[in-house]
Amino acid sequence: MHSYLPRIYDKLLKERLEASGAVLVEGTKWCGKTTTCTQAAKSVLYMADPESREQNLILADAQPSALLDGKTPRLIDEWQTAPKLWDAVRFTVDQRDDFGQFILTGSSVPPDNSEMFHTGTGRISRLRMRPMSLYESGDSSGAVSLGDLFDGAKLPVAKSGTTLERLAFLLCRGGWPKAVGQPERIALRQARDYVDAVTDSDISRADNTQRDPHLARRLLRSYARMESSQSPTAHIAADLRGNGTTPSDKTVQSYITALQRIFVVEDMPAWNPNLRSKTAIRTADTRHFVDPSIAAAAMGVGPEGALKDLETFGLWFESMCVRDLRVYADALDGEVFHYRDKSGLKCDAVVHLRDGRYGLVEVKLGGDRLVGVGAESLLALAKKIDTTRMPAPSFTMVLTGTGALSYTRPDGVMVVPLATLKD
Repeated sequence: MHSYLPRIYDKLLKERLEASGAVLVEGTKWCGKTTTCTQAAKSVLYMADPESREQNLILADAQPSALLDGKTPRLIDEWQTAPKLWDAVRFTVDQRDDFGQFILTGSSVPPDNSEMFHTGTGRISRLRMRPMSLYESGDSSGAVSLGDLFDGAKLPVAKSGTTLERLAFLLCRGGWPKAVGQPERIALRQARDYVDAVTDSDISRADNTQRDPHLARRLLRSYARMESSQSPTAHIAADLRGNGTTPSDKTVQSYITALQRIFVVEDMPAWNPNLRSKTAIRTADTRHFVDPSIAAAAMGVGPEGALKDLETFGLWFESMCVRDLRVYADALDGEVFHYRDKSGLKCDAVVHLRDGRYGLVEVKLGGDRLVGVGAESLLALAKKIDTTRMPAPSFTMVLTGTGALSYTRPDGVMVVPLATLKD
């Protein structure tokens, strides 16, 4: 049995429990929700336990309060199998009038919300959990703190030396806790098994609608080809029709919505800053899986195969950077967006904190020329920001894959290897 690897979400869960009657921890399967939550829980109810599942469902329907008795915080795992528990938890929190009573975990949105009569506002806090960042899995030194950069600290010179081969393995392995520390053959199997589970059953369970596993698999492949792009649903549908199937745009969107409900895809919204010019901003979301290993597994590609197509590898690497930035932004009470305007100027990731501070990030796999291109783009965007209406960026950063060191360029743009970053 593996020893528990500390997660950034440990602290976030503790903080939410201190300020809320209950905390809902959502996220894709296998990202470590239950394991993390059991570290904080004093008692646990596993709704999906085969030995008690039928009994649990009967009680949830007839007398849900009976399932809530236990030391607090009480963890109710996969609560969405019995949606009536939501209002029971909310009511019990009201009655007890105390924080830290319950933790709910769920790997999907309930397929039917008709039995939930209260939003839970003011009683149940929400926490989105994602697969492991490189820092959490022990594959980043953590020498560069994103939080310190927001606080104005100088960028330390940190060694990385990560090779393309190592980067390809980390990408294809993904941030799945069960894969970390395993031999390569076993580690790479986890993402492939995940894709099998999603296409064969999970996508149909999202809303109790039977879906074609073969079409679901082809959709994941199409999504993988369009990873880190702003491709509309119509393009994905056209790509599927070009591969021997004839789904409508509406059908394709229903499959994508189901994948969102089970947290497999997590597209990135556009950032809308105050600009000096009236440049039209492209508002389409950027396509992303919750973990880049899903793209590689859907395409049937391992580390060696990924290295044969560096253009696609670069797009998947961008998705890995977005995964890590999202985890680190969660720790800093922030979100991650992208920017693109009609002139073609873009920024791969904008880390925007709740207090208004933000950092601009371009992702480049490596190489001085590409780093220079990324830096030019960041500086051009920074000049467009109307600093009379919002602050200047806290930092501009080119996030790289294969750089040997972190350093600050003469123009002030920071160059940071992903394998040195932490929250």
